[in-house]
Amino acid sequence: MSDDAPDPAFDALLADPRMALRRPPPHVSLTGLRRAANAFQASAPKPFIASTVDHVVPGPGGPIPVRVYRPTLDRTAAILFCHGGGFIFGNLDTHDSICRTLAYASGRTVVAVDYRLAPEHHFPAALDDAQAALEWLRAEARLLDLYSDRIAVAGDSAGGHIALGLALRCRDEGVPLDHIGLIYPLLDPASDSASAVQFAQGYMLTASFLEWAWDAYRGDGGADPSFDLTRADLQRLPATTIVTAQFDPLRDEGEALARRLGDAEVDVALRRYPGMIHGFAGLPQLTPVANEAIAFAAARIAASQIGGPKISAS
Repeated sequence: MSDDAPDPAFDALLADPRMALRRPPPHVSLTGLRRAANAFQASAPKPFIASTVDHVVPGPGGPIPVRVYRPTLDRTAAILFCHGGGFIFGNLDTHDSICRTLAYASGRTVVAVDYRLAPEHHFPAALDDAQAALEWLRAEARLLDLYSDRIAVAGDSAGGHIALGLALRCRDEGVPLDHIGLIYPLLDPASDSASAVQFAQGYMLTASFLEWAWDAYRGDGGADPSFDLTRADLQRLPATTIVTAQFDPLRDEGEALARRLGDAEVDVALRRYPGMIHGFAGLPQLTPVANEAIAFAAARIAASQIGGPKISAS
């Protein structure tokens, strides 16, 4: 594997122009785009898990579908998971593989949230839905046979933005969390980091898609620190784990977040995966590094406890 090119496992994917995520022309149907994008992501293999149960929970904009993944039938801690997709794509099925792997690797029950999507629903609709799902999870923890005092939040890409925004709300409202897990998070609406410029084309996630995603989700919320997380106060957040990919436009904003968290004296671990592209953790059929990255985050989450000692980053 060359240091200046993505892993050859992605050669066919990157060579297919249909797989590039970009802003669509006005005449293209959003329904059709979602169908195609979601079908590709949902094609990942589905590892065994002890049980999955779908629920519908009350939310500020109507019922919110959630899916509960249990790695064991014993009582466990929990992870609330927010899927990626640029705030525009994604559902419970697109991230079924990641959630199964995360539950198995962490030993925690994963609760995935099917939040409202943009552009139909602007900021903070997705964040509000995630918060409603967390409130339901905490209220129903005993019936779900979960430890209500051991809950983490996690997400990939746009889901990382939602997870971090939710953690900030929880901190401000005195709601305890024991970890934040962020897989190549989407954080900076400016999208002007060195990696965003360097990998703007040719690495599946494009600059035009990022511009579209931020425009679709922004609404009137551009001045809110929960929207532009590069301006958020990161003090007193729980232990955080961040995964980045070498050839990802979002690489530098995730790594900048890790530095800011360290400056705020948050227990943070960062791991960059060489040769990887954005979305690799959802592609175990192409690379074993997908499950390695999830296992890294899962191990840190599994070891977390509220108010506990610093966690090893190894």
